[in-house]
Amino acid sequence: MKNKKDLTAPCGLDCFNCELYTDNLTEKMAELINTKMGIPKEEIPCKGCRAQDGKHFHMMAASCATLDCVKAKGVALCSDCNDFPCAFLAPTADQAARYPHNMKVYNLCRIKKIGVERWAEEEAGNIRKKYFTGKFVVGKGQAD
Repeated sequence: MKNKKDLTAPCGLDCFNCELYTDNLTEKMAELINTKMGIPKEEIPCKGCRAQDGKHFHMMAASCATLDCVKAKGVALCSDCNDFPCAFLAPTADQAARYPHNMKVYNLCRIKKIGVERWAEEEAGNIRKKYFTGKFVVGKGQAD
């Protein structure tokens, strides 16, 4: 596995914790995706945003505008940009239960505060787990 900094997408997604990341993909998950979506099994494993230039079967667009923007501005992460946060990181309710994109700004704020290495080692996995399994309490955020 590459280092976790390289496996953190510029937008703040933790590729190293994704169930589609090549080291995490199980045969059961690959079979499910193949059966439900018709994606050939060899196209399912992902090597991470940076390694695949933002392209993977689940992408709706031909390229990732966020990745293109970071490259054009010469920064490693969106949180390194003077325009952070911008419209590329705006949260949406559509498919929020399926895709972790609403975690991006929170992850990037934590990365900016404590550094990508510490975030990756100490927080990223718990943030992802709470995103998909935790409950939201109005006025308190995530409940334990």
